Amino acid sequence: MSETIREMVLPGTYIEVRAEGLIGVSGIATGNVGAVGTASRGPLDTAVVLGSYAEAVEIFGSYDRWDPEADTPSLTLTRTLEQVFKGGASTVYAVRVANIAEGEEMAATAWTVRAVTPEGTEGPEVFRLAATTPGTWANDILRTEPATPGGRPATVKLRVGRVEETLPAATVGELLDAAAASRFVRVEAIASHPTTEERGRAVHAVTRTEEGGPNGASITGTEVAAGLDLLASEAVHILTIGGLAADEITDEVLAHLEATENDGRERIAVIGTSSDVLNTVRTEASRVGNPRVVLVAPGIVADDAASPGPDRAVGLTPPYAAALVAGRLSTLAPHISLTNKDVAAGGLTRRYTRSEQKQLLDNRVLVLQENLGFRVLKGITTDNGPFKQISVRRIVDYAKAGVRLGSNPYIGRLNNSRVRAALKATLDGFLSGMVLDEMLQSYELDVSATRRQEIDGQAIVTLTLRPTFSIDFIKVIMNLE
Repeated sequence: MSETIREMVLPGTYIEVRAEGLIGVSGIATGNVGAVGTASRGPLDTAVVLGSYAEAVEIFGSYDRWDPEADTPSLTLTRTLEQVFKGGASTVYAVRVANIAEGEEMAATAWTVRAVTPEGTEGPEVFRLAATTPGTWANDILRTEPATPGGRPATVKLRVGRVEETLPAATVGELLDAAAASRFVRVEAIASHPTTEERGRAVHAVTRTEEGGPNGASITGTEVAAGLDLLASEAVHILTIGGLAADEITDEVLAHLEATENDGRERIAVIGTSSDVLNTVRTEASRVGNPRVVLVAPGIVADDAASPGPDRAVGLTPPYAAALVAGRLSTLAPHISLTNKDVAAGGLTRRYTRSEQKQLLDNRVLVLQENLGFRVLKGITTDNGPFKQISVRRIVDYAKAGVRLGSNPYIGRLNNSRVRAALKATLDGFLSGMVLDEMLQSYELDVSATRRQEIDGQAIVTLTLRPTFSIDFIKVIMNLE
């Protein structure tokens, strides 16, 4: 429908429809989770969107056996994603990071393929195979099976977990064509090879020439900060850090939260303590006081798929409990409190007494308890102010996101009283919906601009919100230009 009528052919009454009266606020996502951690497989320093745990395993590989006493830290990303999806998350942005020493490089496993000469001896190198991503995951995935007198052709088999690829390898050309379509390896050409003649020759050997790795599992806050930077521009609302405790990554997480809030991409970080010992938890809680940080204790009991034997239950540290809580939080609408919500834990590494629970709540720690299953005792952030409850912080973030979304179509239009009134009507409709959904008890809204601001293309949106579960009135001032 056109906004202006260029030609009036017939006399009578004409109605001009202005687009400002048709603008509304569409759906707002609130439950996307971002995770940063280490893995043996998958693209490095890239945000990958996942929709299931099976997809996470396919891309980042299985985690290693849980051994907190090992010299090398366990890989964290896949185990963290297991807990996030177990909590109920449906969309996760995962980033694989690694700690590689300066001047070193994380290698991908590589193999050399050689052809048979006409005399039946070892011939030249005709092409190479390399694992699709760097890391140790592919070091032992390949084995060759020569042709048998009974007529079975030669093959190259690639096995990753329970998935196996069989590549025919009767000739160099056959193996080359099959490898080009593989999910696990890629072909690296060698100049002038293979020739037409070499493509028809038999494969002499496929030999591993380079081991993949290292995995760079010993990450620090530097690598975490780099991973968080990759999530800064993504539609992430809840963050969790694989395996690292609050005392290791608090500064980096707080810097990221402040930067994304200033950029209009608000989010909440759910992190764990380094231990479930009461004094340690209280000490670490005293160092964090932010409405966007949730601190979780104690750790959880979960099955370790990499452990041999029938008894696979292990006690995971609080950062993995934080991942489970992050996944559970992602399933809830912004105004639904996390308090007393069940979590899919197999057990807790420590059961705090009522007195200890009270101390932790007073120190703004989100405590897991056993009560008709395993539940969140109280859904709180580490802040003591009006955003102490997670739901209040999420409600305000939801309102801000809706105002930005509703205001965006007006940017670039006339900045006069008529258009500002239309903007106010759009935002009124959105905020009234929040009241009907019981996210807000009430609100006040004003859209204004001075004559100078009109000339400069600026409008001021002032919100006074009263979220559900809060006695505080929260004022939000947004400058649109």
